[in-house]
Amino acid sequence: MQNENFARLKNCMRRAEKGETLTIGFFGGSVTQGCAATVHEKCYAYRVFDWWRHAFPKAEFSYLNGGIGGTDSHFGVSRVWQDFLMYQPDVVVLDFSVNDITNDSIGNDAFFQETYEGLVRRILTGRKQPAVLILNNVDYAKGTNVQDCHNEIGAWYGLPHVSMKDTLYEQMKAGRYTQEQLTEDGLHPSDQGHELVAAEITSLLGQIRQHMWEEEQEYILPEPMTANAYENSRRITIRETLPQLCGFQIDAEEKTGHLDLFKNGWIGRKAKDRILFEEEASCIALQYRKSVAGPALRAKVILDDDPASTWILDGKFEEDWGDSAQIAVILHHGERKKHRIEVEVLDDQLTGAVPFYLMSLILA
Repeated sequence: MQNENFARLKNCMRRAEKGETLTIGFFGGSVTQGCAATVHEKCYAYRVFDWWRHAFPKAEFSYLNGGIGGTDSHFGVSRVWQDFLMYQPDVVVLDFSVNDITNDSIGNDAFFQETYEGLVRRILTGRKQPAVLILNNVDYAKGTNVQDCHNEIGAWYGLPHVSMKDTLYEQMKAGRYTQEQLTEDGLHPSDQGHELVAAEITSLLGQIRQHMWEEEQEYILPEPMTANAYENSRRITIRETLPQLCGFQIDAEEKTGHLDLFKNGWIGRKAKDRILFEEEASCIALQYRKSVAGPALRAKVILDDDPASTWILDGKFEEDWGDSAQIAVILHHGERKKHRIEVEVLDDQLTGAVPFYLMSLILA
């Protein structure tokens, strides 16, 4: 626990010991959402929440889970306010170490390190200045995650972290557990896997609790480590902008919660349907649905009327676990000005194709 600052966590524990009211929050991908747990109460997040309730019985706790499967910190930083921070968590467990690996347009650690730092800073500067603990989940079948780049950010900000790659995965390799005991699909923990993930987190929390009355140096937010262009990212849906519609239709169906992803976007149903945005930003990405129900329409994106700045977005998803909220980055560290973004459905002559669904723009 060297170089980690526990001032905020200790403060939350002291408040809990005095019987105050706290919100324990979890923000991340599918493991945080609770995927593969037989019931939600058996996922790691709820088990950690339960630890707080039992460790501090005089306090009143609220549970907050902002996990969405198949999403990364780029999407995370753009949605963290409306899906999470508006509920003012006191403690946050942050989990994106198996999600920040691939991206259609960028796909490198430096990009995700920057979006992850933006997310970390957004949370740390929240109204209640929450305590943040970094969780590094792992792909148990491959032994992969991006904990090195995430934990470099964590070390810069003095944040404690718990790594499943350094603990459960190593224990699995040593023969203490089989992969089948920890996960059925190689990635998402089983009930036992979730229990063991929670145990690693609560072990650290228990150590901190033993010293919670000892003084800690006041936490001071450092200057950014990266270019930090994404801290103030905005997610633009039909609620925030009025693009020019040339065939695209507005999806005004009401969202039922943060997991109800494919709502409040724009729908292109046939070839030549177009939509045009003019938005000020230096970083631009388009979020669209990739559907497991094929065939699916594709669309062409042109930035600033430049034929050299063209992308093809394919609405067909080759995986089978469900539709994906895909993100295509079309501008990264560009000129901050009003940019013209045009999306046009391609004429693929597909019979019965799934419409092209543009979920949002992500601007920074």
